[in-house]
Amino acid sequence: MFASVIWGAIGSGFFIYGWKQKAMIPLFGGVALVAGSYFFANSALGMSLFSIATIIAIFWLKRYY
Repeated sequence: MFASVIWGAIGSGFFIYGWKQKAMIPLFGGVALVAGSYFFANSALGMSLFSIATIIAIFWLKRYY
């Protein structure tokens, strides 16, 4: 449950940043992080791996697009 709160809070931060800056990549990345905390609720390791991969994808996409 602790991992879900942490990754959900980070996802909410990305969502709010994307909303305020009108940037679609962080906005949808934040939605993916929050949704991932619901889908991987039983596995803290799976949730963490998914969340780390999503954050890396957000930064990579933001840098090159």
